[in-house]
Amino acid sequence: MKPSPNVIIENQALENQRLELTDKNSIYFLGPNLTLRNCTVVLKVSARNLLITGVRFIDCTFDVKQELKNHQQWIGASLKGCRFKGRLSGCDFGHWPEYGTEPEYQLGSIEDCDFSEARLDGCRFMGCDPRTLRFPKWPCFTFLDPIGRASELRRGKWPDLFGRVVVDDLHNQPPSTVALTKYAPAVAKKLETTPEELRAVIEQFDCFVY
Repeated sequence: MKPSPNVIIENQALENQRLELTDKNSIYFLGPNLTLRNCTVVLKVSARNLLITGVRFIDCTFDVKQELKNHQQWIGASLKGCRFKGRLSGCDFGHWPEYGTEPEYQLGSIEDCDFSEARLDGCRFMGCDPRTLRFPKWPCFTFLDPIGRASELRRGKWPDLFGRVVVDDLHNQPPSTVALTKYAPAVAKKLETTPEELRAVIEQFDCFVY
């Protein structure tokens, strides 16, 4: 079996380019010292095949063709004015320096980004101003200030498992978590409820975007 070819893009500035990161047999290394401006990045690989280290994305569009799961390395990137399309689950964005000792985790940031055309589930936004972000609408829903509002939310009459698994655990999110987005159909299926039951409680609070 031939070894997987590595695709390394580093130490340069690219503008108005289209990057197709779609070869499942390749490992894509973006960065360090890489700036992409007004670029379209097409993603169709798993998280383990996409390594992001110290990249600045400015006004870029990410077209996610295959669900991207559990990709924390966005926090090693600076994202400004970017747009996301497609399905992402278990991904983290923003400034979370406690995540690791590597220099790129000290530089992560996110602002003025648009997720309205994405489907997010279990995605967290760290150390940023969520007012600059556009979150996806229902059936996605976003907790704003989940840690600060945790005690208030625990008083809601949530479906049993959702209350115990999600709401009761909000205070254990990393301290820099400012927003948390879920996808109602997936959550409902996993935690034995319905999107309608969830929404009925969500509508009682002002700390959600949906």
